[in-house]
Parts: sequence; C-alpha cells; structure tokens
Amino acid sequence: MGNTNQKSDQTASVHYWSMQPDALFTVLKSNEKGISEEEARQRIEKFGPNTLKGKNTSSAYMLFFNQFKSPITLILIAAAVLSFILQDHTDAIIILIIVLVSSGLGFWQEYGASNAVAKLLKMVQVTVSLFRDGKLEELPTEAIVPGDVITLAAGDIIPADSILLTSQDLFVDEAAFTGESYPVEKQEGTVDVEAPLAKRSNMLFMGSHVISGKATAIVTTTGSCTEFGKISDRLRTSIPETEFERGIKKFGFMLMEITLVLILIIFAVNVLLHKPILDSFLFSLALAVGLTPQLLPVIITVNLSTGAKKMAKKQVIVKRLAAIENFGSMNILCSDKTGTITQGKVKLYKAFDGKDTENEKVTQFALYNSALQQGFKNPIDEAIIEAFQNDTITLPKVLDEVPYDFIRKRLSILVALDGNPTIITKGAFQQVMDVCSQVQVDKDTIRPLTEENRKHLIDLYERYSKEGYRTLGLCWKNSDQPKISRESEKEMVFLGFVTFFDPPKESAITAIADLRSLGVALKIITGDNALVAESLAQQVGMKNAVVVKGSDLRKMSSAALVSKVLQADIFAEVEPNQKEQIILALKKSNNVVGFMGDGINDAAALHAADVGISVDTAVDVAKEAADFVLMDQDLEVLARGIKEGRRTFANTMKYIFMATSANFGNMFSMAGASLLLPFLPLLPKQILLTNLLTDVPETTIATDNVDEEYIKMPHRIDIGFIKKFMIIFGLLSSVFDYCTFGVLLLVLKADEQQFQTGWFLESVVSAAFIVLVVRTRLPFYKSPPSKALLFSNLFVILAVLILPLTALGSVFGFVVLPFKFYVYMGAIVIVYVITADYMKRWFYRKLASGY
Repeated sequence: MGNTNQKSDQTASVHYWSMQPDALFTVLKSNEKGISEEEARQRIEKFGPNTLKGKNTSSAYMLFFNQFKSPITLILIAAAVLSFILQDHTDAIIILIIVLVSSGLGFWQEYGASNAVAKLLKMVQVTVSLFRDGKLEELPTEAIVPGDVITLAAGDIIPADSILLTSQDLFVDEAAFTGESYPVEKQEGTVDVEAPLAKRSNMLFMGSHVISGKATAIVTTTGSCTEFGKISDRLRTSIPETEFERGIKKFGFMLMEITLVLILIIFAVNVLLHKPILDSFLFSLALAVGLTPQLLPVIITVNLSTGAKKMAKKQVIVKRLAAIENFGSMNILCSDKTGTITQGKVKLYKAFDGKDTENEKVTQFALYNSALQQGFKNPIDEAIIEAFQNDTITLPKVLDEVPYDFIRKRLSILVALDGNPTIITKGAFQQVMDVCSQVQVDKDTIRPLTEENRKHLIDLYERYSKEGYRTLGLCWKNSDQPKISRESEKEMVFLGFVTFFDPPKESAITAIADLRSLGVALKIITGDNALVAESLAQQVGMKNAVVVKGSDLRKMSSAALVSKVLQADIFAEVEPNQKEQIILALKKSNNVVGFMGDGINDAAALHAADVGISVDTAVDVAKEAADFVLMDQDLEVLARGIKEGRRTFANTMKYIFMATSANFGNMFSMAGASLLLPFLPLLPKQILLTNLLTDVPETTIATDNVDEEYIKMPHRIDIGFIKKFMIIFGLLSSVFDYCTFGVLLLVLKADEQQFQTGWFLESVVSAAFIVLVVRTRLPFYKSPPSKALLFSNLFVILAVLILPLTALGSVFGFVVLPFKFYVYMGAIVIVYVITADYMKRWFYRKLASGY
C-alpha cells in the first residue's frame, strides 16, 4: 500500500493543524506560492508518488508466479519432481515443460492485457491545480508532494492531507473517510493540538471532496502517510463484486467440487486394480488439469482488456475491467439530459422583468452575478457572459460571495454599485422566490410581493418552462455589511427572469431508438422542472412519457418507490440524494442499471449503479467514481460501447461453453475408460499435452466475431444454464468418445500405444472443431470465426496429425498409425460435429430460449 519508506520520511508527529501559516511554511519549507519544480522532483524521490497503490516494478514477476498458484498445478509439479527422483526422467521433464509452456502462455496474454489497460487509464487521470515556480498549473494527483500549495473548487477531489490557507464558504464531503453523510464546513485558522480528527476544521483529508466553495491549502502528508492511508484495507470501502464475477466464482467452485470427487474416485479405483500408484496419481492429477478451467482467469482478463481497447477506439475508456460484463448486461440507463440528449451548449434566450419585457437592469445584474462569481464554472454563467459582456461594460468591484450549492440552489455576490454594497442573487426560480418579499415593477418602483404578484410571476415561469426554456430567477437588495453569508439571502427584491435553451441533439432520436433496439430503456433524471423535461421528451420522440417529480418520490414508501421507478420515463426536480434512491430502487427489481453523470452530486449514484458512466469533461469526483469515461458525451457513443461490452461477454461465455463441452466430456470418458481398460487410456503426459493443445485456440477467443443477433439483447451469467449446457454437451462428447473406444478396440484391434495415439488424435481434432460449433448459436457454417481463431485451430489440427510421425511423438509415447485409423477417426469427428451442431440448435430452442 504505497512506499514503505514514506512514514519514516514524512513527519507524522508534527501537529500541523495547530500551526499558523508562517510556521507551516517554515516546517514544510514552502511559501504561499508553493515550491519549485526542482524541489518537487527531490521530494517525490524522497516521499514517493502520492498514491495508495504500490509500485508496479515487480508486477511482471508476480504475474508470472501467479500462473503457478493453482493447487493442482503445484501438486503436479511436485509429482513430476517425485517422478524424476524415481528415475522416470523423461516423463518428469515433459510434464514440467508442458506446465511451464501453459503457464507462460497465460502470463504472456495477461501481461499484455494489463499493460494495455494501464495506458488507457492514463487518458482519464484526475489532476489538481497547484503552484509550481510561482505559477498555477494542472498536474496528476500522483505528482503532489508535501509543501505543495493547491487550489480547490466545487467538485474537486482532495488529493492529500492539507491545511487550509484561505477558504470561502467551503463545505467538504468526508463520507468516504468518516462515514458522515452531511457536508462538513471547513475554514482556515488554528485548532487545539489535542483536537481529534473530526474537530480539525482547518484540515482537509485525502479521500474527501469539495461540495461547494473554494480554497487554497498547503499539503502536509501524501500517500500512505495520510489519515486515509493509515486506515487498513479491511476498513476501506471495497468495490463490490459484479454479478459476472460472482457467477464465475460459483462456476469455478462447481467445477472444483466435481474435479475433486472424480480424481479421488479414479485414483482409489486404479490403486485397487493394482495399477502403478505413481502412474495412477499422475493420471488423476492430469485429469484434474483437464477438468479445471485453469485459463479462465487469463481468458477473462484478456477478453476484458481486448474489449477495453476496442471500446477505447469507440471513445469509451474503461476504468474498471470487471464492469465491462455489466455494461453488456445493462437493461436500464439513467442519465441527465444535458449534453447527452441535448447539445450541452446552453444559449441565453432572453432576460426580462415581471412584465415580460426585456430589461437593462436584469441584463446588467445577471452579467455581474455570472462574471464576478469565483466558484464552480458552469454553462449557464458562460452563456450569460457570452451574451451580455462586451468592451463597453465595466464590471464593478466584487466584495464577497456565497457560492452556489445544491441545497440553496442560489448564488449570491456582493458588489459595490455607486459606492453602495449590493447583493445580487441568481438561482432556481422557486428558491429565489423563497427569499423575496418585494418585487421591482419598473425602474424606480418596488412593491410588496403580494399573492397576486406571486401568481403572475409563477404563471410567467410556467409558460416559458412549458416552451422548453430553462428559467432562472434574479433578485437583489442593498446591504450595510462588507461581508455576506447564507443568512443574508432574505427580504430581497425580485428583479426578473433569465431564460436559456439547450436544443436536443439531432442524433438524440436515433440514439434513443438504438438503445431501445439493444434492449436498454432510457430514464432521464434531471434537476430541471417537470415542464422543461416533458417538453424535451416530446422533442426527442419519447411520446406519452411518464414524469415523476422529486417531491412525489419523497412521499412514497419503499415498496411504492420500487414500483413507480419502473413506470417512470423522466424524473424531474430531483434532489441530489434522490438519484441514488432511484438507482437502488431500480436494482431491487433485478435490473442491471447504468447511471451517466458528470456533476458534483453524482458520485453516490455512480457508486450505487451497476455501471457508472461519466465523461472526460466531468468534475474530478464524478470521473473518479465512474467505471467508464466517455471521451465524447453522446448516447451514440454509449450504444457502441454497449455493443462492445456484449461482444466481450459473449466471448468470455464461449470459453466456458468450450471448457464444459468437448474437454469436459473427454475427461469423463477418460475417467471411465481407465476403470474398464487394463491400461491407462492416455498417459499423464499425453493428457497434459491434449489440454495444452486445446487451450491454444481458446487464447484467441477474445478476437472472435460475435453474431449480431446475440448483441441485440442484454445477457446475464446463469449458472443453471451453464449446468444444462455442460450435462447435454458433456454427455454428447462422452457418447462419441465411447464410440471411438469401441472402434479402436473392436474394429481396429488397437494395442495400447495405438489406442492412446488414435484417441489423442480424435480427442484434440474433435475439440478443435467443436470450438467452431459452440462459439455460435447459428449453424457453424453461417457464422465465420475470426482469422486468429480459425488459423490457431488449423495449426493445432496440423500439429496433432504430424506429431505421431516425428521423434517428439515417440517421446510422448505415440506411434505411427495405419491409414485406416485416420479414416475411422475422421468419420467419427465428422458425425460428432454434425450431431453437436444439431443438438446445439435444439438446446437453444427448447432448453434455453430465454437466455
């Protein structure tokens, strides 16, 4: 967990929170403009990168040794060593070479996959604003060192433990660190030396993020020396397993149980039949290797990383590989409308007063509020500045500010107008009305806000909202104070409205239809009012959309909420915490739910969703919480990503089907034959070679083509379905294996070596062809495999046919067979492939129609 020398280098005993800024600068050898690049370079060498993850210098070695961690593999190596000690040198060396080659194959695939993913993750790094050489610049959070002076605003992740130097209305979410769900107010100053963590109001902790306000802070500790870094892995919130990971784990346990029972029975019976104990033991272990899907972890990793690379080409960056399978399984997508359904380029429509007349004071005050605020930059303020600011306008001096937050839904500034401090507030219409007691009716006249006036203003607001315009309120009042706070927002004068439009994308209708054709229902979650949301839904073809307001959700019981969220198409006027409630309610109905968000208040919903999706332009906290980051904020990009997710899922399932059909059937057949024959049907080294050769084509499965019919609907891993497949196709494989035994013994009168050679040929060649059968639901000749899969199968078939003719073949105990053996074995393989293809279509039609 990070560098082991960090704690000895970073002074943990210093009580930074009790120090004045000058003392902090002295201890940390810094100043208000930070440190130099040269000093930063020296400190990163001394303290290490600011991360909780260890260095990856040994990852290649660990990845290689991890290939041997399977208990069966370790026992097999030990048995081979024992065989060597007992003078059976050739067999021992062959077994060790096969194990090494098989593990090396897994390492090569997995190492390439991990490097590819690491490169992709660099594309969506989280950065922080800090001072270096006196200049403000953006750097990755890993580059931060003690003594750096950082600047923070709403949505920023706090990258390391720091002490505040300046702050303004700063509220921080420390839930990841303390478990406290409410934002905590922070401010500069000093705190008592004995103050516990929760009382250190001048300190910012790694693992938290800024909800509102702005600040500058000096970094005190980084990496594993931070308070968050000191928390043990056991106490940290772990990433929950995906449904696919849970399914794979169950599948692995199921196969291990079958394998254990089978090899114990086979070993015991072979010993009772007075066969050599070492040979029987090695035979049982070799069978276990054949039965155990040793390549499954590698195949999954390679499939996922290949999928990640393909998705990157489609402008979707994968941050968490395991989530790709969920991406393909997703059947509900929840998304905000801005930037996904709409163009995301907010334009100002007009600014007007309570008489629905364009008004210079409304324009002027709206510009002052947007241009002078120093908090979180947003498209609405940018639209106002673009529309109203020009060279002839001189902005007044700003005296103070109360930044926007998602509770008040207002932003206030204090400016000096003609020498008088004036508060100007802009925000959501209802929240602005809540703090107004008067209304400006013309340039010089202000009247009390009567019910009649209030109704008139509400009517205006609803009229523009129904037309699809986002409508904000604007108010003001004079102040006699040089500073303002939230409490200052009262007894204000309602001035007018500012309206905006964000037209739907031309591609939105097509993209929504594409999602629907992929079996993904779109549900819009927005903070905008219901009238604007409903207008947009009609424009993008969501006819008769069911709209549910956030206020209605608050009144519902848990059971009613689960039912209502399934019916709704649009959730409007939603509060930040309700997004997570909606996601969790949808998941309770056994849906795989995706959530697309890019805002400060989206982190909880992104974590709650099965598939968290953000965009490259999102705030840090949203990008950090997401499983996927879109480089282009568009539903069409998302639809392409979903298709790639389903291809990845399909190719992973293909390996499982292959492992539970020909291979599984062969091992069962071998087990039965060992009990009936006076000799072993295949020697241990021959079984391991069979297993290695059948694994070769399966390592290329990530490149395989996937039928378009499969991509059209979401799929989920189903252990019951896999069991049915295993029983049907395992039995089918065994039937043809026993036919092969009968032909070899009764028709061809094969001796021991001929039997082993003949069955080795039939077993590997049929497995190669069955790969091409089970990889598709269609007739195998109608669904072409990828070139890599096809050529690897042809290579294996050719190698198997040539091997008995070589000196290497004799080392493995194979002999040259008469031509008629090839004719009979070829006939059995052809009939097997035709029968398997027919059985496959019958199976999907009768036993797995819903899968």
